[in-house]
Amino acid sequence: MEKDNLQAEFQKAVAFISNYTDPLAPDLLLKLYAYYKIAHQNFDNPGSKTPLINAFKANALIQAKNLQPEEAMEKYIILVKKEFGINSF
Repeated sequence: MEKDNLQAEFQKAVAFISNYTDPLAPDLLLKLYAYYKIAHQNFDNPGSKTPLINAFKANALIQAKNLQPEEAMEKYIILVKKEFGINSF
């Protein structure tokens, strides 16, 4: 996928999740969190006030640490499409 197309589709997937109001499964949220952070090359420590949540987020980032930003964007898009039955944004 072209980088401009990838970026545009990634932004649409992020907007979809941001506007989604029903509860999401914690494992899905953690994967999306890790892909998002890597896509934006944001390697700051998780900022939750709850140590357990920080540990889960850090673990999700560790599991996805070998991804390049473009790969993380692709995985984010694929995951959103798969989980919500979306063919295109």
